[in-house]
Amino acid sequence: MHTPRKRFGQNFLIDDGIIHAIVNAIHPLSGETVVEIGPGLGALTRPLLERLPHLHAVELDRDIVARLQRTWPAERLTVHSCDALKFDFAALGHDLRIIGNLPYNISTPLLFHLIEFSEHIRDLHFMLQKEVVERMVAEPSTNDYGRLTVMLQRRFHLEWLLDVPPTAFNPPPKVNSAVVRLIPKKSDEVVPLNEHVFARVVAAAFSQRRKTLKNTLGSLLKPEDFVALNIDAGLRAEALSLSAYEAIAQHLTSL
Repeated sequence: MHTPRKRFGQNFLIDDGIIHAIVNAIHPLSGETVVEIGPGLGALTRPLLERLPHLHAVELDRDIVARLQRTWPAERLTVHSCDALKFDFAALGHDLRIIGNLPYNISTPLLFHLIEFSEHIRDLHFMLQKEVVERMVAEPSTNDYGRLTVMLQRRFHLEWLLDVPPTAFNPPPKVNSAVVRLIPKKSDEVVPLNEHVFARVVAAAFSQRRKTLKNTLGSLLKPEDFVALNIDAGLRAEALSLSAYEAIAQHLTSL
């Protein structure tokens, strides 16, 4: 019996109805390269391997790694015993389909990590804390709209698939969960710009949500830059659209 570990944020999925709904939404097919992050006790791994001849898994907990390797032979399940936050997903090839019931304590940094591999990914299906999904799909001028929203919506189309109650897990988390699908945007859908400059602008703008852009972006933009961009410096970060942040990044790169 495996005791869930708090430091790994482990909450194991046990609801068969939810499990099958997720696998049906993914619809994995033989020949596809599917990668599961944090397989845990195999709630999704087992039904996935009923449809796939082979699956990759990325797992940090060594006890679980050993358990997975005892359950499935290497030719069916390749277990990468490492931290998903440091894993090089590009090493697995292109057209990757990545799935997972993500530990709540690493979900946001992991999503940022996966942005780097968007060119290698066909789609992502993740179980996340519901409030994280609310932030991912948020619209401008709402409380949920923030840095995560802008960074992800630049690179992905997002779709909220289903809600999952705490009772679907053991142990039950103190929060509600949701399943979301991310599909990388095609190259012609992504405005070309310096990604480092864009990330810096977005991080600075949302670093102090209560302050205006004049304060948060004052070290990057002069008053005349705001005028040239037709952006009101008295607004707060959540008032700007994705395209406005892209325009700021392009403006800074052109200076």
